[in-house]
Amino acid sequence: MCCCRRAHRHTGLTPWAPGPASHCLPIACGRSSMSSEPDDPDVTARMRKAHTVACDYLGTVVSSRPSDAGPKEAWGWRGRTLGRPVAGPYGPGWLRVVHSPLDKASGKLWTGPEDAERMVPRKVPRPRLRLVRQWTEGDDAYKAELYDHVTGETVSPTPTPVSAAPRSLPAAWWSSLRTVLSRLPVVRTDRTAVRQAYLDRAMPKYLAFLGGPVPTVPPAWCTAHGDLHWANLTGPALAILDWEGWGIAPAGYDAAMLHAYSVGVPETAERVRQELSEVLDSEKGRFAELVVITEVLQSAERGDNVELVPGLQRRAKEVWHRMRAAGSDGH
Repeated sequence: MCCCRRAHRHTGLTPWAPGPASHCLPIACGRSSMSSEPDDPDVTARMRKAHTVACDYLGTVVSSRPSDAGPKEAWGWRGRTLGRPVAGPYGPGWLRVVHSPLDKASGKLWTGPEDAERMVPRKVPRPRLRLVRQWTEGDDAYKAELYDHVTGETVSPTPTPVSAAPRSLPAAWWSSLRTVLSRLPVVRTDRTAVRQAYLDRAMPKYLAFLGGPVPTVPPAWCTAHGDLHWANLTGPALAILDWEGWGIAPAGYDAAMLHAYSVGVPETAERVRQELSEVLDSEKGRFAELVVITEVLQSAERGDNVELVPGLQRRAKEVWHRMRAAGSDGH
């Protein structure tokens, strides 16, 4: 699968890959959801430097866009990733650089996009990932991912909708999403997005306010995107971005996550419930909602998604009562 375009030399940079040699891979994925620029100026400078190095490695140049034609750069959580529009060997594209401490540059998050290209059918809409290059600099590992240009824009610049924009998405968009949510679960993989041990530990802790024993074993497991929120979905034509964390999760997990990130905009949450009712109104979907609510409530302890907490606690109580009424609370 190697297709290294050309060799580059950079002082202080050592080519690196988890396989036998540093290489570029012909593979497929998408633009990162946007966070704010890191507070630490050293992180900002380091990542912008790494992006310049990546452009050199992959033969791309950063392209300028009009202010209404998409972001000029997109930061990942706490500066872990940086993406910019580029022009390169495959035409307009998006070059994303990922950083990790060298001793953690492996595993699910590091290989997710490459694994998705090999294993997820092309019928699941996502931008093509054309090349990957990895290198190290001291104790830091970097990975450059060159994607095809995405038609359209993310539905929201943040995981939560910043307005009621999702309500205006056409019926065809929702139909495409339902199709994805029926195709993706049957993809075979040994990747794990959610572990049973985590559910056993976290669900009783973060759902203790429900006032009763909480079930921790899902009715079924299946493959999920694992991060299906509004900043990872494009419109008006559907494309799904950011395949770092995909893998096996409780059935209904993706629909549950999209709903969880929508609770702060009631009109959007209602639309999600209507369009994805086949999943969310099922036993599997109700359990998946409790799983995702657990995860988001845990993240609030770190200062993330705090604004969602009241709405998610109310939703957890609603789901819990429906599970008990249906006899699917594990008792």
